[in-house]
Amino acid sequence: MTISPSQPKQLNLWRPFSGASTTTYPEQFWRSLFYFNIYQLVIASGIATVTWIFHLTSFGSYHYHLFLYAALGHVLFSSLSIILLKLRRPGFDWQLSLQVSSSIAFICVMMYASGGIQSGLGVLLLVSLAGAGLISRGKLALFFASIASLGVLSQETYSLLYIENYHAQYTQAGLLSMGYFAVAWLAHRLAIHVTASEQLARRRGDDLENMSKINQLVIQELQEGILVVDENGHIRQHNSYAEKLISLDPSDILEPPRLADYAPILATRLATWRGGGNINFDLLRLAGSNILVRTRFVPVKKNSRTGVVIFLEDMSHIQAQVQQLKLAALGRLTANIAHEIRNPLSAIGHAAELLEEEQAPTPVQPRLLGIIRDNTQRLNKIVQDVLQLNRRNIAQSEILDAKYFIHTFMADFCLTERIDIDTFILSADEQTMISFDSGHLNQILWNLCRNAWRHCLKKKGSIQLKLSRNAAESNINLDIIDDGPGISPILLRQLFEPFFTTAASGTGLGLYIARELCEANHASLDYMDNSTGGHFKIICKSDSDHA
Repeated sequence: MTISPSQPKQLNLWRPFSGASTTTYPEQFWRSLFYFNIYQLVIASGIATVTWIFHLTSFGSYHYHLFLYAALGHVLFSSLSIILLKLRRPGFDWQLSLQVSSSIAFICVMMYASGGIQSGLGVLLLVSLAGAGLISRGKLALFFASIASLGVLSQETYSLLYIENYHAQYTQAGLLSMGYFAVAWLAHRLAIHVTASEQLARRRGDDLENMSKINQLVIQELQEGILVVDENGHIRQHNSYAEKLISLDPSDILEPPRLADYAPILATRLATWRGGGNINFDLLRLAGSNILVRTRFVPVKKNSRTGVVIFLEDMSHIQAQVQQLKLAALGRLTANIAHEIRNPLSAIGHAAELLEEEQAPTPVQPRLLGIIRDNTQRLNKIVQDVLQLNRRNIAQSEILDAKYFIHTFMADFCLTERIDIDTFILSADEQTMISFDSGHLNQILWNLCRNAWRHCLKKKGSIQLKLSRNAAESNINLDIIDDGPGISPILLRQLFEPFFTTAASGTGLGLYIARELCEANHASLDYMDNSTGGHFKIICKSDSDHA
């Protein structure tokens, strides 16, 4: 058990060794006892030196050699106490009691050798008692005062008995003893206040530390950059997102970094704001990261613009959120439009079928009806794709054996599209269980394989499906590779955008829907550009429990 110096209600003035064997005192207690011992050593050395060199008549007037021996004994004991303090043996209470008791004993002997209480040496015990009371936090104050009083009174009685013509001065001895108790009591009261102050300071320190940790935690969790800048332009606190925005590297900095060194434009705006300019919520593109941010300056203290908190809001996140809202609204709009288009589209298709049944068509009529039929089918495919796109979030995940599923898909695809099965090559690792909506996966593969068939050389092994397991990341990778020319780098940026197509008969929704369906199943679809022409890669989480 560790006894802290912050328990004033449990101070015991009369039990110096209660629990001493099991008590561990803080370092500051031992340091105070060391300084107290140094004080005793200096006083004893000073008295011994001046007595030996100058032969002062007031010191040792009755018994010079006894006085000198007592002073030297005090010096020797204080010197040995330094070693005991280093070893911390015996315990704290024992060492403090030994030092104070020895000081009382040596001073009482020197008082006797100097002719009694009239020598004035008893005053030295006042300082020792005050120091001992403060060091022990008042716990041993009255105990030491009692020993000192008994020592002074015993010395006075001994002097009366053994010094000829000595006139006992019990009144002065009593007053001096009262002074000892008064000093001990004052030390006790002062120790209570010191202990209470330390306890309050410790609580305040803990509260401040906890508040600092909470502030840092809150700052780190905020979804915007935070910079705390002092009046000299130094960054005192920041979060990890702010490090990314201004490319700050605090590991190489021995002193607080200057804002002007990492974001000079932001530092200029801060100076303008401190000068009274209203530039809050202005947009700024940071040079280090080339990210567009919205700035906001908040003073740390009211009515003061010295310390300031700078909020950096990444506009790309806001724009992404706005884009998502726009896409959601657009999705609802397109779904409604698709429903409205389907009915007149069906009527047009039905009318075209009726025209085809006429007995005497004109020479141009079959060609015109073919145009109507082809465009009707294309518009109907767009309507189906749009409606399917708006149902993408309804994913019913299943545990699928990816190798078996793809093998079955290849057979169905080749049969439907009238393709030789040898066009496909499937290579797969073992244990390729995935969690995926089977309908979604079938549609994704159909779109990708149809694109691959359209652009490949249409020979044996032109399309390869590689199924591999990434054990380190618990992923299943599916690569769809064809021997076609690949995609132009100019078109890569638009590849997954809706209604983008390079085919005259395409709708431009196939790849867009495929990626959306992958995301609905917590997977990803990307185009991997390489020297052989590039290919599509699907990355999805493996279902390890069923592998």
